[in-house]
Amino acid sequence: MCDTFGVSRTAVWKAIKALREEGYEIEAVQNKGYRLVDAPDVMTAQEIASRLNTSWAGCEVHYYDTTGSTNIEAKQFAEQGAPHGTLVIADTQTGGRGRRGHTWQSPSGSSIAMSLVMRPQIPPEKASMLTLVMGLAVADAIRSVSGMETQIKWPNDAVVNKKKVTGILTEMSAEPGYIQYVVIGIGINVNSALEEFPEEIRDMATSLKLECGHQISRAQVITETMRYFEQYEAVFEKTLDLSGLITHYNELLVNRDAQVRVLDPKGDYEGISRGIDAEGNLLVEACGEVRKVNAGEVSVRGLYGYT
Repeated sequence: MCDTFGVSRTAVWKAIKALREEGYEIEAVQNKGYRLVDAPDVMTAQEIASRLNTSWAGCEVHYYDTTGSTNIEAKQFAEQGAPHGTLVIADTQTGGRGRRGHTWQSPSGSSIAMSLVMRPQIPPEKASMLTLVMGLAVADAIRSVSGMETQIKWPNDAVVNKKKVTGILTEMSAEPGYIQYVVIGIGINVNSALEEFPEEIRDMATSLKLECGHQISRAQVITETMRYFEQYEAVFEKTLDLSGLITHYNELLVNRDAQVRVLDPKGDYEGISRGIDAEGNLLVEACGEVRKVNAGEVSVRGLYGYT
């Protein structure tokens, strides 16, 4: 290492000491060197950057031990000119926001709270589909890292054993015909314990650790999410719709061909979920016709629970 990096033995020792203090288990053998035995579940900017294998997603990584909202931080970076692909991550999030004004907290060491800044060259009316693209990427990243079957509850919630493990919120700043930036915020329950969930949602929410029985690397989930998202976003940009992803998405759709309840402000109704169309609308067969359900207007639930 001294020869490779052009530093002294003392400098190497100080670096190893610092890594050990962060929780890395490093074995030292006299006259041979060092060996990494085990890595803790850390999410420093350096740890994430060293794992990323992407072209633009995560081109810049900003990490916070604690922040109110990664989406707010990401929007501030975007306003200051942060490049397409800037990623903001926090170990602890105290004021996370979801759809319809929902809020939550992300305790230290248990969850992923991250937001991705994008500057896509697409019409503003197409941006909402990026939420579904990210939902698909997160689901596949979870499956890749944990080995567990992961599904999607329309439009973007990753589901393991029919319980929610993620939340995604997309926000946009745009002018007529032009997007200034899009921020996609992702929250994932990774190593959360059961007691971290309020009693009223324990029947519908869970964490990856609770479902698989062992700790999961948050850094690995983050980097796999970025890898899949970059791949799927490229497919989306070719057609500016979900036609290239629709088959895979519908394969993962948890309530496809199942009876659902549509919570519509104009009046709730029940029907059979038939998957999504190329615009990301959920197709619900009800009263002899197929209706297009838009995620920005309504919610969909199973008849007997969350899915």
